[in-house]
Amino acid sequence: MSKNQVSIVVPVYNEEKTLRKVINKLLELSLEKQIIIVDDASEDKSYEIASSFDNGEIQLIRKDSNEGKTAAIKTALQHTKGEIIVIQDADMEYNPEEIEHLCKPILEKKADVVYGSRFRIRQESRVLYFYHYLGNRFLTFLSNLFTNKNMTDIETCYKAFRHYLIEPMPITSSGFGFEVEVTANISKTKARIFETPISYYGRTYEEGKKITFWDGVLALLYILRFNLFSTQDIKNYVEQANKQLTNDRESV
Repeated sequence: MSKNQVSIVVPVYNEEKTLRKVINKLLELSLEKQIIIVDDASEDKSYEIASSFDNGEIQLIRKDSNEGKTAAIKTALQHTKGEIIVIQDADMEYNPEEIEHLCKPILEKKADVVYGSRFRIRQESRVLYFYHYLGNRFLTFLSNLFTNKNMTDIETCYKAFRHYLIEPMPITSSGFGFEVEVTANISKTKARIFETPISYYGRTYEEGKKITFWDGVLALLYILRFNLFSTQDIKNYVEQANKQLTNDRESV
């Protein structure tokens, strides 16, 4: 494992319109990197587009059936090799050029986890659905009540982790539950969580946006579930994560 290598996880489902652009932008990053693309049984040409790239930095995995974003990320985490793990959607709502900015606090040893906040605007943000904005703010507020964190955007795609905080994490949610579950679990550890402003180029439903009202309802239930109840697996994970965090800080 290379000391500063970044593993970029790209879950993909029917993103033929934007996938090529995302991959090209990722390849242009100056970071030493591993790009893991997980095609979640796309029904369009997404897999063919990803397959057309002949580059040693890219690893392509194709799932036999569509199981959702969380399952695709879990599949990718079985293959990550980097010191830092970053999530990148394939729809160009998030600008891959900002990944270096996202990883900077970790590379500088200031942070263990970094969330890219759409509400701390670094450059620009597309104006879209007010109800989505309210939903995101409400879910973040409710999460903060349980975690006692002052985060501004738990539902952001852009998250960067030290590898030992995310790879062994027991993840049991499905669909878009990843964001809520990971936030609840990370908040139980001693990880230093930072936020950094990012740009956001949201899509309309006509342009391919997939999240729905019911995903918001599930997120609400996930917040209650993952913050109020801890399984033995989570308790073991938190204990091991805290040991690793302590060792890292003592070695600096």
